[in-house]
Amino acid sequence: MSGKLTDQEMAEKLATLTGWTPVEGRSAIHRTFTFKTFNQAFGFMTRVALKAEAMNHHPEWFNVYNRVEVTLSTHDAGGVTDKDITLAAFMDKAGGA
Repeated sequence: MSGKLTDQEMAEKLATLTGWTPVEGRSAIHRTFTFKTFNQAFGFMTRVALKAEAMNHHPEWFNVYNRVEVTLSTHDAGGVTDKDITLAAFMDKAGGA
């Protein structure tokens, strides 16, 4: 299990990502990805699902047509860990950031 990041560690690591922001009132990070089509959004979710399963670290997400909203937090650590940062970086690449 990864240890929960401090607020300062999280801020430093968020600066290396694209478009991720802290979730107010909870130790989590959030980003919305927008694609041209539903097919592109679903393809993104499929790539991320395979990576998440390999990491045994699963996102909270919501999809409507071309938009995918993602929230990451390591529940057993009680907040954001390096696992979330790693998955967020993968999502940035998979989403074309």
